[in-house]
Amino acid sequence: MNDVRIDDLPVRDELRGKSPYGAPQLDVPVRLNTNENPYPLPEPLVERITERVREAARNLNRYPDRDAVELRTGLAEYLTKTGKYPVGVENVWAANGSNEVIQQLLQTFGGPGRTALGFEPSYSMHGLIARGTGTGWISGPRNDDFTVDLAAAEKTIAEHRPDVVFITTPNNPTGNAVPPETVLALYEAAQAAKPSMVVVDEAYIEFSHGDSLLPLLEGRPHLVVSRTMSKAFGAAGLRLGYLAAHPAVVDAVQLVRLPYHLSAVTQATALAALEHTDTLLKYVEQLKSERDRLVAELRAIGYEVTESDANFVQFGRFDGKHGSHEAWQRILDRGVLVRDNGVPGWLRVTAGTPAENDAFLDAVRELLSVVGDTPAPPKEQSA
Repeated sequence: MNDVRIDDLPVRDELRGKSPYGAPQLDVPVRLNTNENPYPLPEPLVERITERVREAARNLNRYPDRDAVELRTGLAEYLTKTGKYPVGVENVWAANGSNEVIQQLLQTFGGPGRTALGFEPSYSMHGLIARGTGTGWISGPRNDDFTVDLAAAEKTIAEHRPDVVFITTPNNPTGNAVPPETVLALYEAAQAAKPSMVVVDEAYIEFSHGDSLLPLLEGRPHLVVSRTMSKAFGAAGLRLGYLAAHPAVVDAVQLVRLPYHLSAVTQATALAALEHTDTLLKYVEQLKSERDRLVAELRAIGYEVTESDANFVQFGRFDGKHGSHEAWQRILDRGVLVRDNGVPGWLRVTAGTPAENDAFLDAVRELLSVVGDTPAPPKEQSA
C-alpha cells in the first residue's frame, strides 16, 4: 500500500509532474524567506481580537454571515481612505487569503478551454491555481531588468487572446512596480483581443513608493484589484484576502464561492485588525525604511539589487560554481533563511527587524569574504 505514488493515481494530466507551492519552514534564528511582517500584533489589537472572537464564539452554533457585509464594509472604508478612490461595499469581496480570491476569479472567468496569462517571473500561485482550475497558463515576457516588455506583452495578448491577464505590482519575487501607464496599455490590449479580465495583484502595495491603482477601476468593468491582510496588516495567520472591482464582478465570483466560506472567527479577527490600521501602517513605514537600508547596503557590498516597492529585496547576481542555491545554503549555514525562488542568479530576502537585517547583512558579507565568490558584474540598474 505504501508504494503507491501520485503517478499511480488518476490525477489530471495537467497536474502530473508539478510540485505544490511551498517555502522551507526551518528552525533557524532568522527567517526572512516568506515576506511575513516580522512585528507581532500590538497588544491592544490582540485584546480587541479576543473580545470580538469571544462575541463570535457565542454564536458558533449558527453559520456566519454568508456575504460578510460588515467586513466588506470595513474593507471598503479602508480602501477609500488609503487608495484615494471611493469604494463601496458593493465593490468589495473577501475570501480566505488572496489565493482564494484568485481561485474564485479563475473559477469564474477561466476554466477548461480558457487561458490565463502572467508575466514571469512573478507570483507562482497564479500559474498553479490556473492549472488547478483547468485553466491553460501562458507565460508572458519580461525584460532583463524584470520590467514588463510592453511591446512584446501586447503582441502576446493579441496572439493568445487570454481570458484572464495577471499583472503583479509590486511584483513578487522581483519587487519592482508596474507603472500605471503600462497597466492601462495592457488593459486596452486585453479588451481589444477578447475582451479579457485583468487582475492587478497588489498584495504588497502598502510598501510601495507609489499609489494604489484603485483609481483605474473607474470606467473599467473588466479590471480587478486584489489585496491581502497577510503583509501590511501583519496577519499572515489570519488568511484574509479581498478584491475591489465593478459590482458585477463581485456578483459573478459569488457564483463559485463555497457557502459560508469565511468563518465567523475570521471575520471577527479581520474586523478587529481594521480598527487598528493607523497603528499597523506605522509598522509598514518602519519596514519600508529597513527595505531601503537593505537595498543601499547590499549595493555597497557589491551585489546587484532589483528596485523594490515591496517588503522584500531581490539580490544577486550569483554565477559559476557558487550559484544562487549554493549562496542560499551558505547564508542558511550562518543562521539566516532567505528565499531561493528559482530565478537564475538571484535570491530574495524579506525586510525584517533591524536586528534580523543586521544578521542577514553580516551573513552576505561573510559569504563573499569566506567563499571568495563575488556576484556577477552588475548591470545598469533600472529606474
